[in-house]
This record gives sequence, structure tokens and C-alpha cells, in this order.
Amino acid sequence: MTTEQPTDPTDPTSRIAPGDRPAPPRAPQPRVGVVVLTQGKRPGRLDAALASLRAQRGVRLDVVVVGNGWQPHGLPPDVRALALADNVGIPAGRNAGVDAVTGEVLFFLDDDASLPTDDVVAQLVALLAGDVGLVQPRVLDPDGRPAPRRWVPRIRKQAPDRPGPVFSVWEGAVALPRAVFEAAGRWPEAFFYAHEGIELAWRVWEADRVVWYAGDVVVHHGAHAQESRHPYHHRLNARNRVWLARRNLPAVLRPVYVASWTAIQVLRTWRRPVVLRAWFAGWWEGWRTAPPPQRPLRWRTVARMTRHGRPPVV
Repeated sequence: MTTEQPTDPTDPTSRIAPGDRPAPPRAPQPRVGVVVLTQGKRPGRLDAALASLRAQRGVRLDVVVVGNGWQPHGLPPDVRALALADNVGIPAGRNAGVDAVTGEVLFFLDDDASLPTDDVVAQLVALLAGDVGLVQPRVLDPDGRPAPRRWVPRIRKQAPDRPGPVFSVWEGAVALPRAVFEAAGRWPEAFFYAHEGIELAWRVWEADRVVWYAGDVVVHHGAHAQESRHPYHHRLNARNRVWLARRNLPAVLRPVYVASWTAIQVLRTWRRPVVLRAWFAGWWEGWRTAPPPQRPLRWRTVARMTRHGRPPVV
């Protein structure tokens, strides 16, 4: 024999059958500010990138398209445009977009990248828990061509689907909390192009967070021609390598880092004198010119990076 429990006449739900009671309220979806940087030279790819963003579920997106020296037009009605009069460089263009979006999480997507499933952003946001402060997904070519090795941001390129901590990022698709982005000092605008993903990753480590490679989350990006064919790329590559060391490393580590990358570059391109001339021109520019100041990493940060597998000397 069962005894009916007394009801509380002041509780309106006490007179509702258990199966008829309303479900508890759902947790609000995270708000994500999305910055898409473009010069307007790949309209078809930009359309695909925006379509893949608008298909995302489980998050609320605030999307801005930053025209770097270009006026964006023909955008979907829920996507805003920010036109920059001049090409201010990739890092500065992304930073300008940050100020135009709302959201506690930021997601940066290049105009020639796209999201193959409707839960990519939600998966990346979910990974930003605990001490993870920056996430890069795995990058694949949508047509099945082999992905360049440089898209896997670690020395050992085997098992590109294996997640783990890293110390640089491929900048075309990354997510991080806005607070971490600001604590890291934003993208380094002085770099203009090349290696801004290394400095941002180092500064996230300096903010006592971990940079995570999400090899089990995929974004698409076409395998374009190698930028390394252009002397301009090599000059900025070398200059920014030197600036990375001078801005971010303790003094004793700066020559070690620069020397290791100088040796790597010579080994890679010693049969291409045109490339080496451009690279060493940038190398000298990096030492001759003063980079904007930045605080050196603490030794405790160097130790943490070393414990996770890569001291900042190569």
C-alpha cells in the first residue's frame, strides 16, 4: 500500500503530473565573435566560408568580414562588413575585426577556409575548458589532395589526427577566449605577415594557458601554391624570426633560436641562392631594425613549454 505524499499548496508545480512538468531551462549557447579576413580576391571561397559559418549550430555567431584594403559587398544579411582603406597586414586586419564583434570567444577564419560540418565551432569552443587557451583544428584539403606538412603545427608530423599541446598555430582557423586573446597582447601587428601564429601561441603559454592542436576536429583549406616561391615571403619570414626572438625570449635564448632556424633554412634552400639572398636580407633587417617592444617570456613559461615537449629554441 502506498501513501500519497502531501502537496504544498503554495507550489504550483505540485499539482502538475511529473510527466507534464516543464523541462529545466537550457544553458545559453556561447556567443562567438567571428572575424573573416579577406582582400576580396577569392569571392567564391569567401561565399563558401560564410555559408559554412551560417550553418553552425550550438553557438551564437557574430560575424564580421574585414576587407583588408577592400570594401566587402554582397554579404548575407546577418554578416557585417568592415572596410579598411589600406592593406594593413594580416595581424592588424584581424585585430580590427575583433573590435567589431561581440562574444566571450573569438574565432578567426580565413576567407579560403571552410567548415565541413555544422558543429566545428561548437567543438572548438567545448575544448576551451580548464587550462586550454587556444585551439587549432586539423586542416585538410577539401578535394582530398595531400595536406602540406606545415599545416600540422609541430615538429613531428606523423599522425596528424593526434591531438596534443603545440607551440605555434596555423592561423587560418583558430579559437580562443577573448580574455586570453587580450592577455596575450593580440596578434602582433608589426609582423604584417608570417609567424604571427607563433608569437600568439607563445603569449598564450605565457598567460598560463595551453595551446591545443585538435587533430580530431577538421576544417577545410585548399592546397595553394607554396608561398615560399616568393622572395617577399622569405624576407618577412626571416625578419619575423629574428623579431620573435628579440621580442619574446630571454636574452640568452635569442641567439640560440635564431641560429637554429638559420641552420634549418640553409639546409633547406642552399641550392636556391635567390631564396637565400632574400632570406638573409630579412635576417639582417630583423637585427638592424628595432621591433616594437614585448616582454620576454618568464623562465617558468620556458620550463612549462619544455615539459610539454618543445623548448622555445627551435
